[in-house]
Amino acid sequence: MTKADLVSRIAASEGITKAQAEKAVEGFVAAVAEALSQGDKVTLVGFGTFSVGNRSAREGRNPRTGAKIKIPASKVVKFKPGKGLSEKVK
Repeated sequence: MTKADLVSRIAASEGITKAQAEKAVEGFVAAVAEALSQGDKVTLVGFGTFSVGNRSAREGRNPRTGAKIKIPASKVVKFKPGKGLSEKVK
């Protein structure tokens, strides 16, 4: 499902225009991104939790040449599905 598909489904299910649904989706994404960038967790009961994790520095290999490279430490976004979402998927 693409963002456009999501916007269309929200608009149809809630009886609002696609423009209003798109603003809502963009607002949600912006709010989650801002909270995560500040180090907060975002929990939607029944859906899941977005959080930030740390990935430590490690050594990798260039697949083309086989040369060793250093991969720096970084932060990654994690998502843990909630019980309600997990049950609907099963």
